[in-house]
Amino acid sequence: MSQEGDQFEVEVKVAKMSELVKTMIPEEADEEEEAQEIPLPNVKSHVLAKVIEFCRRYAEEPMSEIEKPLKSANMHEVVQEWYANYVDVDQELLFELILAANYMDIKPLLDLTCATVASMIKGKTPEEIRKTFNIVNDFTPEEEAQVREENKWCEEA
Repeated sequence: MSQEGDQFEVEVKVAKMSELVKTMIPEEADEEEEAQEIPLPNVKSHVLAKVIEFCRRYAEEPMSEIEKPLKSANMHEVVQEWYANYVDVDQELLFELILAANYMDIKPLLDLTCATVASMIKGKTPEEIRKTFNIVNDFTPEEEAQVREENKWCEEA
């Protein structure tokens, strides 16, 4: 059950992809078991629907392992087509999916969504990253110069 009280019927094997939900389902539960209501007060309906969509697909066709560091900023080169299209959403929904995956403890979904954010950062300058995520630069030019100097090692390749 979502934050708004909407109910979603989910197969037990799909529901158990969430470690949080798994702890709330009796161990002997199977597909024939009586329906059980599991409240997820931190997850909005539209986000929960998208999470369930991921879990159903993953149960049928698991996502390939995401290489670290990312080999590309293009998610189509990182995971299968369906998964790359799945995370081709607006930033707000992407961040809501990250929060839901973290709260519900669904590691493959958390890996996919976080890799997507990493792909949005890959190869960009700090200015481009600020623009992408609407981050205000609150450093003075002197502070920024100091931070760049202290972290020069990470730009050397």
